[in-house]
Amino acid sequence: MRWQFLQSDESALAAASRPAFVVEFPTLAVAVAIYGSFGLLTWFYRDLPLWLVAPLGAVLLAWHGSLQHETIHGHPTSSRRINTVLGWLPLSLWISYEAYRRTHLLHHRFGGRHLTDPVRDPESYFVDAASWLRFGRLRRTLFKFRCTLIGRLLIGPALTIPMFWAHELHRLKRGSLREWLRLLEHAAGAALVLVWVVAVCGIPFWIYVLCFCYPSVSLGQLRSFAEHRHDQDPARRTVVVETNAFFALLFLNNNLHIVHHDEPGIAWYRLPEAWRARRLALAEPPLVYRGGYAEILRRHAFRPIIPVAHPSVSTVAVAPLQMVDSPA
Repeated sequence: MRWQFLQSDESALAAASRPAFVVEFPTLAVAVAIYGSFGLLTWFYRDLPLWLVAPLGAVLLAWHGSLQHETIHGHPTSSRRINTVLGWLPLSLWISYEAYRRTHLLHHRFGGRHLTDPVRDPESYFVDAASWLRFGRLRRTLFKFRCTLIGRLLIGPALTIPMFWAHELHRLKRGSLREWLRLLEHAAGAALVLVWVVAVCGIPFWIYVLCFCYPSVSLGQLRSFAEHRHDQDPARRTVVVETNAFFALLFLNNNLHIVHHDEPGIAWYRLPEAWRARRLALAEPPLVYRGGYAEILRRHAFRPIIPVAHPSVSTVAVAPLQMVDSPA
């Protein structure tokens, strides 16, 4: 009896030392809304006009990318496994969850010292100076056009996706068995999505790719279009876009990007309060677009927001990493 008492006492102490299991119900509600809406929208595809289904599907897939971003940052539970299950399914097909996790967490490393550096920041839209010098006329034109908002929306995914997979396949040539298994996991997830979408719901593959997936990536690149800028001061490389309720919910307040980079562990529904506490100190024009995405459209529809070649000369001799958005 004494031994049993001591054993239970030690178990109680061990349990007390473990952190409590946490569930954030607003984020869980978003996950339920996304997967439920996706299931209903695809199931009733044949009963709805394409002009309605396509934009709704693109919005849902972009919203799912925002949910994946939250799960990567430790939401909505304190269990990484549960968060991974919630974000793993590749509704947009093109990017694996583990690749997104790896590149995005790298984007957050080093306290912002390497933000926008095409060598060290995998989400940079700059290229290093040496690569820029090697580009031909057509490639320079395409990359310049991608630095305008219209270009980012129209051809951004067409450039990002092949560049991302070229980089991933190059990694896999010298990768471990574990990385190959993760690729197979992604392929299995994409197959599950396509079985549901194509075989069960009867959506043609090309319609799903061109009308659902591609514009969802464009929406993610709308969010990321202005969120980083080059500056000698790393604290001034991140930008806020103050926007309406629709885009705030679609991007899960990731448009308040200064706060997200300062405290990446804050849940999306707490970001507005955190931004209000900082707004007076940071609300200067280079760092804040008060007019939202409409202001960005007016200013940068056909005017590049950044130069293609990164201003830093330190990156001249190094091959660039490829960028990855929130499938984002």
